[in-house]
Amino acid sequence: MVERYSMGSMSVRDRLFRAIGSIDVFEDLPLSGMTTFRIGGPADFVISPENVEELSQAIQVLRDCEIPYIVLGRGSNILASDEGFRGAVIRLSTNYFQRIQVEDDHITAEAGVTLTALSKAARRNGLTGLEFASGIPGSLGGGIYMNAGAYGGELKDVIESVTVIDLFGNQMVLSPEDMEFGTRSSILQKKSWTVIRATIRLTHGDPDAIEAKMNDLAQQRKSKQPLELPSAGSVFKRPQGYFAGALIEQAGLKGYRIGGAEVSAKHAGFIVNRGGATCADVIELIHHIQKTVMEQFHVRLTPEIKYLSPDGWDLI
Repeated sequence: MVERYSMGSMSVRDRLFRAIGSIDVFEDLPLSGMTTFRIGGPADFVISPENVEELSQAIQVLRDCEIPYIVLGRGSNILASDEGFRGAVIRLSTNYFQRIQVEDDHITAEAGVTLTALSKAARRNGLTGLEFASGIPGSLGGGIYMNAGAYGGELKDVIESVTVIDLFGNQMVLSPEDMEFGTRSSILQKKSWTVIRATIRLTHGDPDAIEAKMNDLAQQRKSKQPLELPSAGSVFKRPQGYFAGALIEQAGLKGYRIGGAEVSAKHAGFIVNRGGATCADVIELIHHIQKTVMEQFHVRLTPEIKYLSPDGWDLI
């Protein structure tokens, strides 16, 4: 599959090794092992740079070779094609991209830090405002890309600045206004920029109260969400004036199943992988849900999860 990327006598893998000797480059790794849905065929390349310099060099090699790429965090809000991705997946999973620094009421963290780890760091330092993120199974970079949120809080509420790099390795520091945050959206969905770190601003609070709130939210998630099965989180954006999960439940679709994909019997806003679910199963189920809800309630449901097709991000 990756042979088509050979450049004369030198392959893309060789070019990456020549540019960045220590970089980890894998070929034909299944995306099912990199997404919380546990669905997806192979990506042509998977790259794990050690630091920002290697990340920048890898992006420039891929650009010069005209190879599409995506940056993948925890893969928690993604449905990947059964055919995989014809390009490179960059994973910010090395120790460098897990760093967290706390200074007074500010936390600066690299893009690979999980939102759970970030919220725990805030709690340890008596900082409040990030409790909502304690159970979101994504990375900071992915969370910023999507403006992740839960229980009334969103990352846009606490972001002070975001540092990104462009296709040419230039670093830019963006303000919240520059980020153009919206409902599960940001400017990053329109630009070829990669988040490398962000600074958030919180407020000092009572550590015991912060921990109590985080424990309460964790219990709510456990009781209401199908955390025991693979999924990509909430499937649909909240339609104005309604709740997607409630509409789906009222339409009688709880437990409805196509192949290995099922509308969760615990929370109808989730589609779960009951075992062996394919991307095709999930897409067919999404379309069935949309059709049924439109017919019964005249409400259009818009997917919140991102679809990774063989050619890149696409609409479901």
